[in-house]
Amino acid sequence: MANLFSKWREGLQRTSQAAFGRLASLLGATEITEDTWEVLEALLIQADVGIETTHALLRALRQRVRERGMTRASDLYQALREELLQRLPQPPPLTFSTHPAVILIVGVNGSGKTTTIAKLGWRFQQEGRRVLFGAADTFRAAAVDQLQVWGERLGIPVIAGAPNSDPGAVAYNAVQAGLARGVDVILIDTAGRLHTRYNLMEELKKVYRVTGKALPGAPHAVWLVMDATTGQNALSQARAFKEAVNVDGIILTKLDTSARGGMAFAIWDTLRLPILFAGLGEKMEDLQPFDPQAFVEGIFAR
Repeated sequence: MANLFSKWREGLQRTSQAAFGRLASLLGATEITEDTWEVLEALLIQADVGIETTHALLRALRQRVRERGMTRASDLYQALREELLQRLPQPPPLTFSTHPAVILIVGVNGSGKTTTIAKLGWRFQQEGRRVLFGAADTFRAAAVDQLQVWGERLGIPVIAGAPNSDPGAVAYNAVQAGLARGVDVILIDTAGRLHTRYNLMEELKKVYRVTGKALPGAPHAVWLVMDATTGQNALSQARAFKEAVNVDGIILTKLDTSARGGMAFAIWDTLRLPILFAGLGEKMEDLQPFDPQAFVEGIFAR
């Protein structure tokens, strides 16, 4: 457990150094004044918590101050930790009643989708599950090659089509292959796309529908990969994906290279989607199931 918390502290070091880890010294033992609230507001926005979420947090904290009769700024430090923890729901258990479970992985270009799929495949293998990859990102030839390389390394079969072939057909074939081979989990990669490109979003909807034709009820989960370094900009993208293909969970990547870890609070506040996994490094085991307690402890580490 100590090693796990250490991993979270290391992965969230940049966010801690940029904002949250400095709060204790900045708040100090002075009286709570309007200046205190201004400092706190500036730090939260700097950490990319977002303006709306920051204002909601400050309203809740002001109410706590009144109810508890707090007068010292240092008391706000613990109150903020408690309030932030309340705004990160425990992710649901990843148990699937269907066999196989079809999981669609979506996101914009550069978010780390293909690498994340490899890490998910490795994790499911560690749990004793048989995995199959569907390379439905036919728009970018390198994505198919990349997934096939990962498949060879991990011993996971990859169903792919020709370059620029119909991604829906690849997804359909992947589900059919998974059924025939009796695998437990089918992870389908999709082309990275900007949420503003109507035709590409429509294509993604088609992939979503086609998996249901191959296996009624599929996909059983749709996970959106979000790059933590993009901060608040990613939220409008996420809304579009949620509306298009019923996203039900977030994978937050590149937390170790970002000082914007505060966006995790805005994700739940604005999207009402749980964060399922967090990317804390480049190794397979660095894609960790999201732990709200470890996350909050990590961003406040000094």
